[in-house]
Amino acid sequence: MKIICIGRNYANHITELNNERPDEPVIFLKPDTAVIPNKSPFVIPDFSNDVHHEVEILVKINKVGKYIDAKFAHKYYDEIGLGIDFTARDVQNRLKEKGLPWEKAKGFDGSAMIGAFLPKNNFNSVENITFELTNNGKTVQKGNTSHMLWKIDEIIAHISQYFTLKKGDIIFTGTPEGVAKVTPNDILEGFIEDKKLLRLHIK
Repeated sequence: MKIICIGRNYANHITELNNERPDEPVIFLKPDTAVIPNKSPFVIPDFSNDVHHEVEILVKINKVGKYIDAKFAHKYYDEIGLGIDFTARDVQNRLKEKGLPWEKAKGFDGSAMIGAFLPKNNFNSVENITFELTNNGKTVQKGNTSHMLWKIDEIIAHISQYFTLKKGDIIFTGTPEGVAKVTPNDILEGFIEDKKLLRLHIK
């Protein structure tokens, strides 16, 4: 199983980090060791003083695909989930300044929270899904897939030009604005249209 992530897919998030708007989806990967084990907390790593939460809609691939046309991409997934891409922002900024890859900031152990999944047919349209993250009961991020620069099927088509997609692969589709630092004893909870799909304790 591989984790494929899309960066800079919401305009307001691009603005809040003063990033350049890309001409095509920004892709990066996380190793399977990034996944937080079930019921385990997120432990802030020693090498960062500024780890941010980034809540994202997830897509789980259900069959092998390569060079997928966007009009057929809907056949390659039947579940929609919620997750958190944890980012060591201070490390990322140092790497970006030097033009280096982001993996240390994005792919470290425990940097991917994968919550529960829902059947795709629960939704009238995957292009209009509301999702939310709370921290200690307060809403900190809220988004809707209608605001994506590249929609889910476009993302799948684009990724498949470079990487063969396999059953069980998970795509993180990008985060809306509101990313912020996590601190010990925070409790993060994630929702898709009022259904709680994840809960995570920060240590």
